[in-house]
Amino acid sequence: MIRPPLGGMAFTEAADGDVRASRAVRRRVSLELGISEQWALVRQVHGAAVIQVNSPGMAGTADALWTAATDVPIAIMTADCFGVILTAAEAVGVAHAGWRGVSAGVVARLRESMTEGGHPPSSAAIGPGIGACCFEVGSDVAQSFSADTRSTTWGTTSVDLQAALQHQLRDIDTWAASACTRHEPGWFSHRKDGTEKRLAALGWI
Repeated sequence: MIRPPLGGMAFTEAADGDVRASRAVRRRVSLELGISEQWALVRQVHGAAVIQVNSPGMAGTADALWTAATDVPIAIMTADCFGVILTAAEAVGVAHAGWRGVSAGVVARLRESMTEGGHPPSSAAIGPGIGACCFEVGSDVAQSFSADTRSTTWGTTSVDLQAALQHQLRDIDTWAASACTRHEPGWFSHRKDGTEKRLAALGWI
């Protein structure tokens, strides 16, 4: 479990288990964090839609959600994409940010939705995801991230999605995990082995 130096947030590791598939894992993670095992979730589609939630359960189709309700943990699932958590004084939001979501502005939309709801975020955390070392992309994707184009360790074109996210969050206090889910041990990676297992980015107030 990764607990950034900010309250009300956590990112799971592969050692914690697959929280999407196993109720027992979700119960164990919730117990460790001291939160309800009834989470609010969304059906993720690599877009930029945001949903405000007030109760646990499946909230709909989106890639970000936020809440100002206490005792309602919110979560998104990842396996190379980045989980991003935004916190305000009395609210928290989470976003699923792969390259499509980053390009579509999912984090900016989450921030905008929270601000319009009276809870402008003051801090953020970026969880583990695929690094520029391993995120090989074609020219079409690279063109969407001209400021954050890099090279993989084997010399092909890549994109630094964490850097792109940090640019979008540059005016608020942001913590970022230093891990590549594809080549480092301890993470689920769809690019590495096609796994259906998922990590979780969790926020609560």
